[in-house]
Amino acid sequence: MEEGSPIPKSEIRNPKSLWLIVGLGNPGEEYAHTYHNVGFRVVELIGRGLGIRIDERCGPALVSGRVGLAGQTAVLVLPQTYMNRSGEALPPVFERFESAVQDVIIVYDDVALPLGRLRLRQRGSAGGHNGVKSLISTFGSDKFLRVRVGIRPGREIGDVREFVLSQVVKSDRALLDQAEKIATKAVESLLTDGIEKAMAAYNGIDLREDQ
Repeated sequence: MEEGSPIPKSEIRNPKSLWLIVGLGNPGEEYAHTYHNVGFRVVELIGRGLGIRIDERCGPALVSGRVGLAGQTAVLVLPQTYMNRSGEALPPVFERFESAVQDVIIVYDDVALPLGRLRLRQRGSAGGHNGVKSLISTFGSDKFLRVRVGIRPGREIGDVREFVLSQVVKSDRALLDQAEKIATKAVESLLTDGIEKAMAAYNGIDLREDQ
């Protein structure tokens, strides 16, 4: 399979029940603390909690190798193709780990959700998110688990593209940090409890109520 090529439907299976935990973002220090890199930061938090680094090359992605997470086997993945081409990074990862679309959890920012809110879903449109749009194109399916982390603050943000690529401002930092930490728990809940219980536990959380 060529890097960046779509994943054939015949390969959408996973006999080994290996989870891919994929954080969406842009590579490079200049993007590390932007709103758009929430997905990267959440997956990196999971890695730090396990005492591992996500620094092994697998095509145009960085991976952790197999790790134990919440009683399951998982691989942490950070695409290095930049946000709008996120899907192109995953076919080599699927091939190496013999993974499947139904065993992917995608973590990413959502400007349609207020800061301090999470939303777990098991399928759906890209909702204007170019990284997710790229994944749907590569997978040929929108049936994959996602953890959406709200980034819309309670103020006017102007141009959306400029906002998501801007550095997180001090007044948003504490709330976003908290949301990212809870998102790691939401990922673990998906692994241990399944989508319905995880949605019931996390979709109603509004961290703004604690401010």
